[in-house]
Amino acid sequence: MSDDTPTPDKAPGAPHPRETLCLFGQDAAEQAFLSAYNSDRLHHGWLLTGPRGIGKATLAWRIARFLLATPPTDDDGLFGAPPPPETLGIDPDHPVCHRILAGAEPGLAAITRSVNDQGRLRNEIVVDDIRKLGRFFGLSSADGGRRIVIVDSADEMNVSAANALLKMLEEPPARTTLLLVSHQPSRLLPTIRSRCRTLRLSPLGAEDMQAALTQSGAELASQTDHLAALAAGSVGDAVRLINLGGLEIYTELIAILGTLPRLDRQRALALAEAAAQRGAADRFELLLTLIDVALARLAMTGATGAPPLPEAAPNEAETLARLSASPDQARRWAEIAAVITARGRHGQAVNLDPAALVLDTVFKIQETAGQSR
Repeated sequence: MSDDTPTPDKAPGAPHPRETLCLFGQDAAEQAFLSAYNSDRLHHGWLLTGPRGIGKATLAWRIARFLLATPPTDDDGLFGAPPPPETLGIDPDHPVCHRILAGAEPGLAAITRSVNDQGRLRNEIVVDDIRKLGRFFGLSSADGGRRIVIVDSADEMNVSAANALLKMLEEPPARTTLLLVSHQPSRLLPTIRSRCRTLRLSPLGAEDMQAALTQSGAELASQTDHLAALAAGSVGDAVRLINLGGLEIYTELIAILGTLPRLDRQRALALAEAAAQRGAADRFELLLTLIDVALARLAMTGATGAPPLPEAAPNEAETLARLSASPDQARRWAEIAAVITARGRHGQAVNLDPAALVLDTVFKIQETAGQSR
């Protein structure tokens, strides 16, 4: 894969999961795996699930380092069995860590979307990607050590690839552990899910989010509570928000909502024009996502009787409470959210002018705010 090809298992602006030695906020999942290991119930297939960007791939690489650096104990030896490990952490100077960072660990295979004959990244993991594991198992079968496979993400396998992986789960080679990263496990074959033990990871709180972002080298925002709320506990989303100015965009969006139902048209126009600037495609995509977030939080406010906390922007709670003060208003916001999301994605697909699309969206929101009075 060339340097210009996107890396499918790495969040833009963040280090690759294999470079991330510490994992924050997922102690329960780590301890569940360690408990299985220490009780000699190490399943051959593990499904790591949860929202995107919360550390599933980091945990997979952490498990891989641990298993490869911790030799199997088939007998007690001369001095008895060693004490059971209490952590998945491995010394960064361990040879396994160095080999993994260099991409030279013979006991590890990582499966992601590959490039096609034109050098472009495929949209899915294909059967040839999975079949490569046959050669991997053959080359490493004589060393007597463990073999680890990471599939990131398993949701991206096409039917043929999924069926090929299923055969490996049904008849796994000796001392092989398959780690499947899945953002949407419902998309996997039921037979794959049934042959794996599930580790469910949870979104991060503000403190763990800050620690994870510090480790990633991201420039921390001053409003970490706002960032944690807007990223919904996803470090990957938080990095994207920081890199694209997402906090500032959402703050301006909430400020515009705060002028409803009259609407500050100058601010709305400025928001639309910013989305249409040359080279702003990523920010335009983010703006559409943040509009979806704002509408979802409006609907949640009316449905539950209180705005979601913590706030994702200054004065957000006051604005949401005023615009969505009842279940009936919540229903209207949920309905318009579905319409706006569909219109936005259709507009992107047919290359509508971004500024016109944003203004049309804001006017639809203004209309709904007027009806909700």
